[in-house]
Amino acid sequence: MTTPFYVSPQQAMADRAEYARKGIARGRSVVVLQYTDGIVFVAENPSRALHKVSEIYDRIAFAAVGKYNEFENLRIGGVRYADLRGYTYDREDVTARGLANVYAQTLGTIFSSAAEKPYEVELIVAEVGEGPEDDQIYRLPHDGSIVDEHGSVAVGGNADQISSYLDQRHRDGMTLAEALKLAVDSLSRDNNGGERSLTAEQLEVAVLDRTRPQKRKFKRVLGRQLSQLMEPGEDGSDSAAPEASSEASEAEEPTSDSED
Repeated sequence: MTTPFYVSPQQAMADRAEYARKGIARGRSVVVLQYTDGIVFVAENPSRALHKVSEIYDRIAFAAVGKYNEFENLRIGGVRYADLRGYTYDREDVTARGLANVYAQTLGTIFSSAAEKPYEVELIVAEVGEGPEDDQIYRLPHDGSIVDEHGSVAVGGNADQISSYLDQRHRDGMTLAEALKLAVDSLSRDNNGGERSLTAEQLEVAVLDRTRPQKRKFKRVLGRQLSQLMEPGEDGSDSAAPEASSEASEAEEPTSDSED
């Protein structure tokens, strides 16, 4: 009988982490930034059916990169958790912190299990507060750890380079148009330091807008409103304010396992 090949636990975990990181890096990046009236999500995603950014609850949104079928399962689980907790207790009891903890437990359990491969996903859970100081942004890597982010964060693709670019240029009090321009500029930079042009048709943009009078603060920025936001006026001011586009039920999104 042959002797089983031995791999130390440290090496096995390192191999699983490397496997997950490589899968995540193959996806197109997602950028999340705070601006004066809320939080904006910008993803390079030409698909209009397979969303990377979605609503979870009243003030909470979700963004992800990696394998679509894996983060879609997590998104649906998050929606069910939020609905059940809000119905059982109170809507105010549904928080981004609580949701991030649930996702961290799920990702951590899967990553540590030798019976299945780790999820090739990286998540962002964000909640808009009454003021910028109350906003919450959490990044969850593949291993289930939680990173509390402030100001801006990028995941997927060349996230390290994009994050460095954002850290140098993001500031408090930016308008939506300014934050969107910064996000698009960061996504336009490639690994070699060059730049490419991204159009509105190549982007998926959504916001958590604290100024909305209704409970649901999430809205997508689409079509003409997005194009106008990306084209500043002659005086450098916003050429148009985005109108709220009605958000279809997220639970009805496709369940295809296509990637980016």
